[in-house]
Parts: sequence; C-alpha cells; structure tokens
Amino acid sequence: METDVLVIGGGLGGVAAALAALRAGRSVVMTEEYDWLGGQLTSQAVPPDEHTWVEQFGVTASYRGLRDGIRDYYRRYYPLTAESRAAAELNPGAGYVSKLCHEPRVAVAVLESMLAPYRSNRKLQILQPYKPIAATTDGDRVTSVQVEHRDTGDHLTLTAPYVLDATETGELLPLTGTEYVTGFESQATTGEPSAPAEAQPLNMQAVSFCFAVDHVDGNQVGDKPANYAYWRNYQPPFWGDRMLSWNAPDPRTLATSRRTFTPNPDDDPLAVVADQRRTGGDTNLWTFRRIAARRHFQPGAYESDICLVNWPMIDYLDGPVFDVPDAAKHLLKAKELSQAVFYWLQTEAPRPDGGTGFHGLRLRGDLLGSKDGLAQAPYIRESRRIAAEYTVVEQDLSVAVRGAKGAAEYGDSVGVGMYRIDLHPSTGGDNYIDVASSPFRIPLGALIPQRVENLLPASKNLGTTHITNGCYRLHPVEWNIGEAAGLLAAFCLDRRVSPRAVRNSPALLSDFQAVLVAQGVELSWPDVSGY
Repeated sequence: METDVLVIGGGLGGVAAALAALRAGRSVVMTEEYDWLGGQLTSQAVPPDEHTWVEQFGVTASYRGLRDGIRDYYRRYYPLTAESRAAAELNPGAGYVSKLCHEPRVAVAVLESMLAPYRSNRKLQILQPYKPIAATTDGDRVTSVQVEHRDTGDHLTLTAPYVLDATETGELLPLTGTEYVTGFESQATTGEPSAPAEAQPLNMQAVSFCFAVDHVDGNQVGDKPANYAYWRNYQPPFWGDRMLSWNAPDPRTLATSRRTFTPNPDDDPLAVVADQRRTGGDTNLWTFRRIAARRHFQPGAYESDICLVNWPMIDYLDGPVFDVPDAAKHLLKAKELSQAVFYWLQTEAPRPDGGTGFHGLRLRGDLLGSKDGLAQAPYIRESRRIAAEYTVVEQDLSVAVRGAKGAAEYGDSVGVGMYRIDLHPSTGGDNYIDVASSPFRIPLGALIPQRVENLLPASKNLGTTHITNGCYRLHPVEWNIGEAAGLLAAFCLDRRVSPRAVRNSPALLSDFQAVLVAQGVELSWPDVSGY
C-alpha cells in the first residue's frame, strides 16, 4: 500500500497527526495494534491529565474540538440531570485529576467521528489491529514498513514519502535504525540537576494496567489471582509500606502519606474543582480518577459511580517492557499486579468502618473493551526517544532553575504544553521525581532526528530526556506533537523540502509556523506562572 503520509500507531498523537495531514489535503494510512484508537485516552483507559488553564488556552483547536465533542456526546446521549446538562464545563466523572474525566468508550466514539469523513472519501485507510514488525531503509531514508495483523498473522508492506512513528514505545526507531535513547541520561550528557552521574538506559518509568470498578450490592469476590501472595507482600525500599496498602509516597514531598477510599460518596459533582495547581487530587482514591459520578445522571440511571484505578499501587517496577529479552514476562507480571490489587481491594483492604474488603467492588472491563477486566493496553509513560536536533532538558523549564523567567522561548516553537515534571517510580529503584514546571513550548528541533530524513516522531518519542518526558508525555501535549508532525509532513510534501530545511531556513520556518497558527496551534503562552 502506498500513501502520502504513513502513521504507525493510532494513539492520540497518531490520530492528531492523521487528521492534520488529511486536513492539509494529503492521503494517510494509519495502523493501530489495539481494538480502539486513542491510546492512553482509550485503550490504556487513562482520563486526560491536563493543566490548570485548559478551558481557556494552552491546547490546539483540534484538541479542544475533541474535548467539546466528548461533552457534547454526554449531553446528546446520556441521561444527565438538567443542572449537569447545562454545565458549560461538564466533568462527567467529577474526578479531581482532570476537568474532563469520562468513560474511554466515549472518547473512542468522538475520535472515530472526527476521522469518519476521511474514511468515507478514502483519503484515510486505517489498518487495525496491525503492528510494525520490520522496515527497510535506503541511506538516511525509510523506504517501507512491514506490519502484521495481530490475529491472523497477515503481512502488509506500506510505503510513503513520510513515515510518522506514533507508537507508544517508539517501535519504528530500532526497526529503521534511527538513533534513539532510553531511560535516564547522565548528568554529564544533559546537565540536568535531577539526572544521575551515569546513564541508566534500562531505568524507565513504571507501566500500569489500569482498570475500572463500581461498587454494588452483593458479594462480587472472585477467584484469588495467580501470584497473589507475592504481590500482597511486595514492598519497594522507598515505599514506606507494602504497595498493597493505603500508604504510599507523596509525589511532591516523598513522605509516606495515607490515601482514603470511600466508594460512592454522596458528594455534589458540580462542586468538584479539578486543578492540579492546587492539589494532585489523589488523597481520596475513589474520586481521584472517577469517570462516572452517578449524581450527574437522572436518579436510578447508575447503580454506582465508576472509578478508574490508575493509582500508585499498580505501578509495575520489576523491569522494563521494551528493549529487554524478557519484556513479555514483565507485561504479564504488570497485569498480575493489577489483578492482585483488585482482589486485595475486594478482600483485605481496610475499610473506614474498621472492617476489611469491599466485597461489592466489581470490575467493569465491559467499559474498557476487554475480556479480562483490565485495560486493553498497558499505560506507557516513557518511550524510546529520538536522538534529535534539539533535546529538551530540565533546565529549559524547571521552575527551580528558571525562577520567574519562565521556560525557554524556542524560536522554532510548534506548540505548547504544561504539566509538572511528573516521573513515577522507576524500574531502576527510584522514587518519584516531581518538579515544578513552567508552561513550555514544543521545539521543532525535538521532532527532527539527527540523521534520518523522513521519519518523524508523533507521540512521546520526540527529543526529550527521561526527566522532561515527565511533562511532555501527557494527553494534550502528545496530541500537539502529533498534529505538528502531521502538518510538517504535509508542508514538506507541498514545498518539496525536508523537515530539517524547514527548521533551519528562517523563511520556511516562518511559513510553517503560519500554517500551524492558521490551524489553531498555539505557539506561545500568555503571562502565566508554572506550578
């Protein structure tokens, strides 16, 4: 199959890249290995992690269209109360992690609707479920990518002038021989205050298999999962308790703090204020990432709230899930950990009334499109990252380093983002690294490999470090990265120039940035301070 722009990976960055290239008049083939498009928002089941100002500015127009579409879907199809339907900033789950917590399947429906016209006119072909297994190159150019059907084993060879890697772990980088890094870089290499003295390429952030639960009448307890005893007693040295407990490190202070868990509190969902500048929101784990607040809906419509479990205790620390020979084993153990956490919640978790076990907890895999009750895909926080023309480092945006100056003002900005540098505990035995961040820009140089000419990162695989990946990996930033990559590919095809030439020619860069602005991509921030 031949196309103008080939997008490998249908997560948020991949969908944004495809839409950008399609709107620019180009044909696109996009592949995705899971049953749902949308990556961390859908198949990984993670409600969007967003900054304080998301309702006003700091995201692209098309990302805002996705958010508006999700709210409109609820208003159109869900039995909301009159008050909730009228809420301009409806937060269906009334979760504290985000101003828009929602069911993953709703996001799937909206993403599919955004792509539907291009499927209809055959400008877009989506190959699903396919994953990349091989690639060919000619010098510094990628000439083809071979993909394999997950279920049948059928192979297809795909070619395009521009290939975008929107996979969750940068899978095209080793397949194409594109230079890349993984894990922690050394302080000697990056100069970052939080970096170690020596590089640690296999020291990566934990992955997690998320799951959704509700709490209903009756005893919902099932069979004890495999290796439950191992996980029940598992205790990292820095945790302060077993992982299967309500105690865990506070990401910002590292002090051991106690979480609470109260299913179905009788709270007012319209009174919830989700603002991570004020609090991380994870004190009460039920409301932290709640994706359906029953009081938003007409009486009797929901038996229970629905809670999305993406908590510290499901972070898998025993090993990386790529670039190691036993990656499959680690993915299986990450699933086992989440299954053990759920069983612990049902049977042994301390309750506020002094008892143990929430026997009415029920897995809601039906909401996640899975048979085993967990998310279809692991939540991947850290990818392989290209060796880029420019690598974003901690001192570009850390509030501790830059103070009131704000983040570095890259002249080749292709978008913006904001999130604390939020690194979860890692496979190398590190605790959280959580650093206040300034609202930042996305430099075009971070999207351009040092050598390869026609492969572009379109997800978390751009030129960041292990540390700055912690704030560039979130939903709206990944979308902006993908959108910029898709528009860049289309621009280069139209002008018959290379991405490297666009960055290094002031006239071309100015023209490309004008295209971005015309598409609703913000290139700088108003006068706001980090947190």
